[in-house]
Amino acid sequence: MNAASQAIGVFDSGVGGLTVLRALVTALPDESWIYLGDTARLPYGTKSATTVQRYALRAAEVLVERGIKALVVACNTASAAALPALRERFAHLPVIGVVEPGAAAAVAASRTGRIAVIATESTVAGGAYVRAIAALQPDAQVQSLACQVFVALAEEGWIEGEAVLAAAHRYLDGWFATDAAHPDVLLLGCTHFPVLAPVLSQVLGPRVSVVDASAAVAQTLCRALAERGLLAPSGHQGSAPLLLATDGVARFARVGATFLGHALAAEHVQLVDL
Repeated sequence: MNAASQAIGVFDSGVGGLTVLRALVTALPDESWIYLGDTARLPYGTKSATTVQRYALRAAEVLVERGIKALVVACNTASAAALPALRERFAHLPVIGVVEPGAAAAVAASRTGRIAVIATESTVAGGAYVRAIAALQPDAQVQSLACQVFVALAEEGWIEGEAVLAAAHRYLDGWFATDAAHPDVLLLGCTHFPVLAPVLSQVLGPRVSVVDASAAVAQTLCRALAERGLLAPSGHQGSAPLLLATDGVARFARVGATFLGHALAAEHVQLVDL
């Protein structure tokens, strides 16, 4: 098979990365996709960087064995902990993470340079977003907060209602005071969080831009494919994404529907063993 006609591999610790896949499919409809959710080992966000790197390398190996032409790490925690190792191991492939595109999108959206990042415990502890934003705008003022409850709410499909509002106020009210020095951008540093964006925007109001990195990831991937001559040939018909999970295909389908934005049947998800 011509390399440009091969599928693009996408992986995440679970279903959250489906928000990235959704943006990728929208931006590159002619491409074919293989998505792997490592549901047997989630959450990555509470595990050590060493463990996350080991999980990420194995997940990538499974996708590479299926003949992919590019790899998207649709997991903030894995992007923060494992991207250098993945790029070294799979140097023959474009390997795209979510941290760098997300940081660039946040910097572009901010008028004041005051940026707030919400993410998992591991991503916040590793400081990946602080470093990525500082590399683009050294004088930026970046605050980071671990919001693990948001992950649990999204996994349960609770994306609106009093429970979500209460959690949003509990996490964010202290940051976004009424004075002029509050951040003007909230960067969603976890792929579970975009489904909560309407509620977060409701809590924060128009003074704060809520930034989802997914569209920026799609643009970054498009540029990487074009640079290597790997964009799908003109007229190539992209196939429906092949969805793989390491555990709980029924739950993957049920919860994944929230992230993909359409119904998903369990028989459309294949169980794989890492």
